[in-house]
Amino acid sequence: MKKIVAAGALLLAASAIPAGVVLADPVPAAATASPADQAAFVKTLHKQTGDVTIPTANAVLHLGNKYYFLGPDEAKKVLVDLWGNPPSSVSDVLGLVMPADKSVLENSWGAVITWDDSGYVTDDDADSADYDKIMADMKAGEGATNEERQKAGYPLMHMVGWAQPPSYDKATHSLVWARDFSIVGDKADSLNYDVRILGRKGVLSMNMLWDMPHLAEVRTAAQDFGKVATFASGSTYAEYNSSTDKAAGYGLAGLVGLGVGVAVAKKVGLLALLLPFLKWIAVGALALWGAFKGFVGRLFGRKSDTLEG
Repeated sequence: MKKIVAAGALLLAASAIPAGVVLADPVPAAATASPADQAAFVKTLHKQTGDVTIPTANAVLHLGNKYYFLGPDEAKKVLVDLWGNPPSSVSDVLGLVMPADKSVLENSWGAVITWDDSGYVTDDDADSADYDKIMADMKAGEGATNEERQKAGYPLMHMVGWAQPPSYDKATHSLVWARDFSIVGDKADSLNYDVRILGRKGVLSMNMLWDMPHLAEVRTAAQDFGKVATFASGSTYAEYNSSTDKAAGYGLAGLVGLGVGVAVAKKVGLLALLLPFLKWIAVGALALWGAFKGFVGRLFGRKSDTLEG
C-alpha cells in the first residue's frame, strides 16, 4: 500500500517556518530500501522495555512490558529511512515508543519523544483555562490557512473540535488533549493526541497521531503516558525555585496554545505523527500557524514576531 510521504516537509517549506516531523505510513512510497532490507533492519533494533532513562530531560519512562522504546539514533533511522521523513526534521527526537506487539513496519500509533527546556510552566490556571476559546480561535483562523493550503495544491483541512478537551492531572503534572481534524478526500477524520509532562526545567512531550476510528486505543495509550513519565530528583515539578529557576512565562492555556499553534516556530520540537489514512497533516505547525500567530502573541503578552526566530 502506497502512502504519500514528506508532505510535512513540503507544507512547512511553503510556510517558511521550521519543519517538524511528519511521519508516514511504514514502508512509504519514498522509501528506497527493499522489503527484505527493511525487515533485516528491524531485526537489529534494540527494543528497550521497563524503566527507560531520558537523560536530556533527566526523566524516566516506566514502560513495563506494554511498550518498547527505541533510542534517539534508531528512532531517527526509523523516521527517516523507513517512514520517509527528511533528516533535518528529526534533530530533536529523543526516542520513539511503540506498542509491544507492533513492529515499526506495521500500521499502528507511535509516540515521538521530545523535550522542551523553555522552563517552568505554571499550573495556576488549571481551573480557569478557557480551552473552548483556544478551539474557537483555531476555527476562526481556518479560512486564511486553507487559502494558503489551496494555493499550494493541498487538500483543505477543517478543525472538527476536541476529540478530548485538555485535561490536567495535578498529581502527575500531566496535560493531555486531542484534536479531531477533517481533511477533504480522507474517509476518516484525523486524530492528534498530545501528552505533556511538566517538570522543573521544562516539558517532556509525547506526541501521537492516528485516525478517529482508533480514538479509544490511542486514548488508552495517552492516559498511560500521562502516568509513565517521572522526573529524577532535582528536576521534579515540586522542586521549582522561583528565585533561581527559569520560568516559561505562561501557564497551561499557553502550553496548549503552543502545542496546537506555534510549537514548531518556537522550536520546542512539536512532532506530528502521520500514520494510516493521514496524508497531508502538519498538525500544530503550518495548519494552525496563521490562526494562532496573533492569538499566541496576545496570550503570552509577546509580539508574535518574536516566535518566528
